[in-house]
Amino acid sequence: MSEFYYDLHLHSCLSPCADNDMTPNNIAGMGKLSGLQIMAVTDHNSAKNCPAFFEAAARQGIVPVAGMELTTAEDIHVVCLFETVEAAMAFDADLQPRRMLIENRVNIFGDQIIVDGDDNEIGRDPHFLSNATSVTYDESLSLVTKYQGVCYPAHIDRQANGVIAVLGAFPETPPFRCAEVRDPAKFDELREKYPILRDKLLLSSSDAHYLWDIRDKCCAIELGEAESEEEIRTALFECLRKGRTL
Repeated sequence: MSEFYYDLHLHSCLSPCADNDMTPNNIAGMGKLSGLQIMAVTDHNSAKNCPAFFEAAARQGIVPVAGMELTTAEDIHVVCLFETVEAAMAFDADLQPRRMLIENRVNIFGDQIIVDGDDNEIGRDPHFLSNATSVTYDESLSLVTKYQGVCYPAHIDRQANGVIAVLGAFPETPPFRCAEVRDPAKFDELREKYPILRDKLLLSSSDAHYLWDIRDKCCAIELGEAESEEEIRTALFECLRKGRTL
């Protein structure tokens, strides 16, 4: 069996409140230094820096995953991951009409920069990205699955934008197979308190908005005998869909 160190929740310079130094190449470089092998860029309600991240990750030998952190209508954060950049960008396009378009206050929330594979600025999103969309929590799983993606509630142990804090419990529906916990030391405590989590795969990622927030390798996932980038990514998604390691 092969274990792979991962971080499946990272924000680039496109996300509000993320540092402008969180460019795709800097993220991939820091991941390499930190011993990570699989990384996902998951900006708030946008996947527009995923193409650049795939280019940057290739230079560092990192297996890249295209993603997004969706904000539901209830203000719950959901990590959405896709096997291909094309699927992520199609989901991105589908989501845009469902955003609430409020002008970004750059002096408060940052520049929301879109870059190319060399970290050159090619655009900015003029509308604040973190606010709630019209996609409901109940709808999120089916919408992401439409694009052959996987999704799960983010940082369920956090007060801000965590499903337990917002709804008071971890609902039975939608039938998510995974959940993200900010602090991996809380896995057993949460499973004890919320029995519904006992048959789900619990993951822990950094939710980094600054380069120094990217963790040194600490969380690994077993993916069988996968070796090539394509095999590793395919095995990862098989694992996430089943809600268990391979």
